[in-house]
Amino acid sequence: MTKRLEGKVGIVTGASSGIGRATAVAFAREGAKIVAAGRRTAELEATVQAAAKVGGQALAWTADVTKEGDVRSLVDFAMERFGRLDIGFNAAGGTFGGALTHQLDEGVFRDWLDGYLVSAFLSTKHELGAMLKSGGGSIINVGTFVGYTKTLPGTAGYAAAKTGLIGFTRTVAAEYATQGVRANVLIVGGVDTPMFRLWNDTDEKRGAASQLHAMKRIATPDEIANAAIFLASGEASFITGSAFAIDGGVSLV
Repeated sequence: MTKRLEGKVGIVTGASSGIGRATAVAFAREGAKIVAAGRRTAELEATVQAAAKVGGQALAWTADVTKEGDVRSLVDFAMERFGRLDIGFNAAGGTFGGALTHQLDEGVFRDWLDGYLVSAFLSTKHELGAMLKSGGGSIINVGTFVGYTKTLPGTAGYAAAKTGLIGFTRTVAAEYATQGVRANVLIVGGVDTPMFRLWNDTDEKRGAASQLHAMKRIATPDEIANAAIFLASGEASFITGSAFAIDGGVSLV
C-alpha cells in the first residue's frame, strides 16, 4: 500500500512533544522525510527515535523559531539535506502566564504573540521560500478554538496570537494559491498534551475541559496528526485558506 506522503519532505516545529511530536512521527510513518525542530535537543532525539520505530526517517534540528536566524538555518538544513520542501507544520509555542486583561503585563502579552504568532510567521516565511523553489507545498499552522469559537477569561494573549494566526494564514493562502502552495489552519480543541496538563492540573479541571466539547472528551495528539496528514497530502489538493476544525464539537456546545 502506498504511503500517503511518500516522496515528500517536511519540517515540523514544536516537535519535541505533544501535537508536534505526534505529527512528526505520523508524517514519517506515511513516508515523508522529516526535520523535527524545537528548543529541547534531548526531546527531539526522542521524536527521531519514535519515527524510526514506525519505519520512518526524521532528523533533529535544535532551533528557537522566534528567532529568524534560527528559522533560516532550519530551512537551509532541510534543503541541503533533502533538496526540497513540501510540508511545513508549525506547532511551536509555550506558556507565558495569564491574567484578566486589565492586569495582564505587556511583556507577557508580547511573549504570547512571539511564541505563537511571530514564530508561525517566521516559519511560514522561510518555508514558503523553499516551497517556491520546490514547486509548491502545504503550510499547516496550528490554531485553537480559544478566541475563535469560545472565549476563556485570562487568555487574552493566547487568543490574540491564535486568532491572528488565522488571518495571517488565510492571507498566505491567497498570495500563493496560483504558485502551488496551500496554507491552512488546524483549529484544535482540547488535546492531551503536556501543556494541556500544565494548564489543567487536576482531575476536576480536566473534566471541565472535556465538558466544553460535544464529544465530552479531549483529543489525543495522534487524532490531530491524522488531520495534518490529510492536509499535507494530495488528498487535500483543493483545500486552502481554511480554518479546518478538529475540535470535538467544541463550537456546538
